[in-house]
Amino acid sequence: MNKSIKQVHFEEKILNLLECKAFDITSSIFEDEEIQALQDYCNSVSIKRLGFNDHGPVHMRKATLNAIVMFKLLSNGGIKFNLEKEGLGNKEDSLIGIILASLFHDFGMSIARENHELMSVELAMPYIRKYIDQVYDQHKIKTKMAVQSIAVEGIFGHMGTQTIHSLEAGLVLIADGADMEHGRARIPTLLASTPKPGDIHRTSANAIKKVRFEKGATKPIEIKVTMTASVGFFQIEEVLFPKILKSPVKKYIELYAGVEGREYLKYL
Repeated sequence: MNKSIKQVHFEEKILNLLECKAFDITSSIFEDEEIQALQDYCNSVSIKRLGFNDHGPVHMRKATLNAIVMFKLLSNGGIKFNLEKEGLGNKEDSLIGIILASLFHDFGMSIARENHELMSVELAMPYIRKYIDQVYDQHKIKTKMAVQSIAVEGIFGHMGTQTIHSLEAGLVLIADGADMEHGRARIPTLLASTPKPGDIHRTSANAIKKVRFEKGATKPIEIKVTMTASVGFFQIEEVLFPKILKSPVKKYIELYAGVEGREYLKYL
C-alpha cells in the first residue's frame, strides 16, 4: 500500500496507545487494502471533485487519535461509558466501537457530501461486521451486537445533524470536529487560487495552530485551541463548539480558545 508519511505517523501514534483486542483490530484495519483504497477515493472525491479539504486516510486517523486520547482522559477520570453502565460490555468494547466509527466515519464522502454520514453507515457495515467477527466469538453475541451499534451510532452522528445518546458516539462527534489545525485547509487552498464563497472556512482553519487534549482543572477533558489570528474563532464557533454542544460528552469538557500570547476565551 502507498501510504503518506503523515498517515504512517498517525498510525504509529494510534497503535502506541492500544493493546489487546483494540490493537489487533486496528492494526488489521491499517493493513486492509480495500479500506485504504476506499479512503483514498474519499479524498479524491472530496478534494478534486467537490473542493473540500482532506476527508481521507489522514483525517480519519487524526479523528481516531483524537477520540482515543479523549477516551483515555474520560476513563482516567473515572467516567463509565454506556456499554459498561448498561452491562453490555467493558471499556475495551467501548473503545473498539469508537475506533471503528472514527476510522470509517467519512466513507460516504466517496459518493457525495450531502448526507454522507448516512452513506458512510451503508459502506462501513461490511467492514464493521468483518472486524467485530475477528475479535468476538458467538459466546459474546450481546456484546458483539452492542459494539456494532455503537460504531454505527458514531458514524451516523458525527456531523451533529442526528441526535446521539451514547458517550462513545459523542466522542466521535467531537474528535471529528477537533481535526482543524492549519494543515487541514492547505490542500483546497492550493487547488483553488482565486477567492470564492466559503473561503472563510479555509482561512480560519489555517489560523488554528494547535488543538490540545489534557486533563481539565475541574472536568476530565480540557480542549485548548491555540490560533495565530482571531479569524480562527470562526472555526471554533462554526465547527467545534456546536459539535461539543450536541455531544453527550459536553458535561465532561472544558473548552478554551485564543490567539497565542493573549488571554484564552473560556467557552465551557
